[in-house]
Amino acid sequence: MKIYHNNRCSKSRLAIKILSSKISNLEIVDYIKNPITFEELKTIIHKLKIEPIQLIRKNEALWKEKYKKERIENDQLIRIMITNPKLMQRPIVVNNETGIVARDKKDILTFLNQEGICSSSSFPSLNQTNMK
Repeated sequence: MKIYHNNRCSKSRLAIKILSSKISNLEIVDYIKNPITFEELKTIIHKLKIEPIQLIRKNEALWKEKYKKERIENDQLIRIMITNPKLMQRPIVVNNETGIVARDKKDILTFLNQEGICSSSSFPSLNQTNMK
């Protein structure tokens, strides 16, 4: 399992905490320090089963100022996210052929359960974790 995250994001750090408590071989990719390639991001988007625009953080000032009013093709959106990785939703968790944008503790637990890693009842100590 792999998590793509921005270390400055509290939800990313919390997702790592949750995942690390159950997964010994978690691969952590700080995509700000280690940029994702075009093909890698394209693969991630495919695993997420979304369109590239759905991975964009549309409330970021850069997006609003520079791209919001533009009509942008999917490949160009991917290039924009590679050039400006802060525009990507985070954290992203992928395993085999599936993935999620793991912004919510419940979604992470559901994903782990669906992947057969553990059941959500395995996380009683994390139920108090303040993650929306």
